[in-house]
Amino acid sequence: MASSSIEDDQVKQVSDQPQKELDAGALFVLKSKGSWVHCGYHLTTSIVAPALLSLPFALTFLGWAAGILCLVIAALVTFYSYNLLSLVLEHHAHLGRRHLRFRDMANDILGPGWGRYYVGPIQFMVCYGAVIACTLLGGQCMKAIYLLSEPNGTMKLYEFVIIFGFLMLILAQIPSFHSLRHINLISLILCLAYSACATAGSIYIGNSSKGPKKDYSLNGDTESRLFGIFNAIAIIATTYGNGIIPEIQATIAPPVKGKMFKGLCVCYAVLITTFFTVAISGYWAFGKESEGLLLSNFLADGKPLVPKWFILMTNIFTILQLSAVAVVYLQPTNEVLERTFADPNSKEFSARNVVPRVVYRSLSVVIATTIAAMFPFFGDINSVIGAFGFIPLDFILPVVFYNLTFKPSKRSPIFWLNVTIAAFFSAVGVIAAVAAVRQISLDAKTYRLFANV
Repeated sequence: MASSSIEDDQVKQVSDQPQKELDAGALFVLKSKGSWVHCGYHLTTSIVAPALLSLPFALTFLGWAAGILCLVIAALVTFYSYNLLSLVLEHHAHLGRRHLRFRDMANDILGPGWGRYYVGPIQFMVCYGAVIACTLLGGQCMKAIYLLSEPNGTMKLYEFVIIFGFLMLILAQIPSFHSLRHINLISLILCLAYSACATAGSIYIGNSSKGPKKDYSLNGDTESRLFGIFNAIAIIATTYGNGIIPEIQATIAPPVKGKMFKGLCVCYAVLITTFFTVAISGYWAFGKESEGLLLSNFLADGKPLVPKWFILMTNIFTILQLSAVAVVYLQPTNEVLERTFADPNSKEFSARNVVPRVVYRSLSVVIATTIAAMFPFFGDINSVIGAFGFIPLDFILPVVFYNLTFKPSKRSPIFWLNVTIAAFFSAVGVIAAVAAVRQISLDAKTYRLFANV
């Protein structure tokens, strides 16, 4: 009763203060009009993405027991931390200070410098890195389709990356995050479709004589295995990562209480169905021969191990969902650019706002496409992004924010659970970052600009 009256007093005090006007980024990109169902679509697209096709590869560094254990722990911790982040956002909204962006939360809870110099840059790196990775993977899937029909074809990878970039140029002009709700519903269906195809293809090859001999031993000496474990953890963290929970919750129409939890339940129902079936079936079928992208295992020496139409269909599903994932992770960039260049006092679709919007969004896609074409080994860089970006944003900061906001008793289990999660994943993040950088240094000799890999 006492805590309730204190909170009511806080609400009254805040309500008596003048509310800060929304800037153009919040007004035009982060419109608060959606339902918890739309929130579920956005969450699913941002988390259940084609990065899940790398999970069998992560298991090659961990083996069966440790691999499944890491998948379960990552699922439990991220679901828990995303819920904590949502509760913190709901608490501040109840006090009259609704945070629409991750950096706004950091500014309010940790201090102004944290939002501007730490959380903001890390989130930008993670989100823009995801756009680049999706563009590269889209180009690789297009090239795979091309080589099925033209085994001796002369088109290079960077040409397919550019083609995918043109698709992104169109999708990038969709005005707001909320406007993506129907696209993200289709994206949810597509991720179920290609995950089912990947699982069915793995089981088919695993039961046939065409597949590799099943070998689940771990490669390398002790040092390589140790670094491989942390590299795998970085891959899993990237796969489960989100990095835009506040921006997704910002799309929900008030009142927001309880809606994010429902959206997360939708998302994790899809996540459990897809992540575990793909990881287990892929690793069962290919063992330590699992490639960084599971679909690559469906070809042996350029010859398909499953019917061509099946590979074609799976790649098309993947390409279409990649475009939705990329445009979702483009939203934080769009919000920053909109806040910088747009006029909140003019209408959203006035010439004053539309012309710069088309120019800067197109430019951001062109830059991402160019980087993807120049550096086709972005998978290694993505491990670094996972270690430096997704682990702090999704595993560490939510529990820190919760403890600082609600100040649970130091004798309570939740306080020590949060401290343990923060400490453990801080250590894991540092070691995973070292492992990821080491892997880049080992692979650096094979790097070449615009390589046709």
